[in-house]
Amino acid sequence: MSRAARATLDLGALRHNFEHIRKQAPASRVLAVIKANGYGHGLLRVARALPGADGFGVAHIEEALALREGGIGQPIVLLQGFTCAEEITLLARQRIDTVVHHPEQVRMLECQPPPQPLGVWLKLDTGMHRLGLAAADADAARMRLQACPGVELRAVLSHLARADEPEHPCSEQQRAEFLRLSEGWGLPRSLANSAALFAARRYHFDWVRPGLALYGMSPFAQGHAAELGLRPVMTLRGQVVAVKALRRGEAVGYGGAWRASRDTRLAIVAVGYADGYPRHAASGTPVLLGGRPCPLAGRVSMDMLAVELPPEITPRLGEEAVLWGEGLPVEDIARAAGTIPYELVCKLTPRVRLEVIDG
Repeated sequence: MSRAARATLDLGALRHNFEHIRKQAPASRVLAVIKANGYGHGLLRVARALPGADGFGVAHIEEALALREGGIGQPIVLLQGFTCAEEITLLARQRIDTVVHHPEQVRMLECQPPPQPLGVWLKLDTGMHRLGLAAADADAARMRLQACPGVELRAVLSHLARADEPEHPCSEQQRAEFLRLSEGWGLPRSLANSAALFAARRYHFDWVRPGLALYGMSPFAQGHAAELGLRPVMTLRGQVVAVKALRRGEAVGYGGAWRASRDTRLAIVAVGYADGYPRHAASGTPVLLGGRPCPLAGRVSMDMLAVELPPEITPRLGEEAVLWGEGLPVEDIARAAGTIPYELVCKLTPRVRLEVIDG
């Protein structure tokens, strides 16, 4: 029997989350964001499981081309846009829409018009100051693009910097700026990521762009996805390979970072940072064994970690522990490790065995 860590991917949960998002934003079309290999869940796997998506958002042109080569016919939006004139022709021929967020991109389209219609989503910087045209350049860029042969303006969008902090005034300020800049343009609007989608309907507009929520994770700093009506898609599991008895005062793992405060037992689970489990997860981080959360003990190693057992649990060799997912929200692991759920699910390594549940 293999001792490899395994991740189960529940496509039924993925579809549940998608339909739940539809109900949250019934008047909006849904651009499902599947960049970063579908947030670690598999780019093509996710796209094929969501035939009802109105389109897919990706970060890089390679992701967009992989979707087309995999038979995905829905609209695809290249969220980071193109970086050279040669890509314009490729995007147009593959029917891949592109975000335009920089004046140089506008100039490239004027100098080398696409050979066939190219869909363009015009991005505005309303306060995040990452990508997007500045307010002073926005209207001129729109008019230049509308005059450019072969360019079809599909939508105007922006991105919220603090949507995961619902009480912070920044999102409302950005929304007001977005409305001001795009007033009278007659273009569909898009502003809401997962956090804004669940924060308030006034952020929804014509297109919503869920990413994290699709995969059953909460985009907020507090709380869990289940409170939003979402189900976890990924569950990471590892096998118990040993049960060790420790006397009070004995240490476990590198550096002796954890010492037993009493006579106790540890389960050694064959999952480590080489699988993508966070090395910096602190002692006390929960691991689910026998249906109960048990605390991580000591430093995470490359191939294994130690879990302190309560007296009433004696796992058998080969029994599986849940590291995150069904029964153990990934949000809790992220908080204990001082990171975010995005990082955990995106960092699984190739040695983790993937199993798909489609029910």
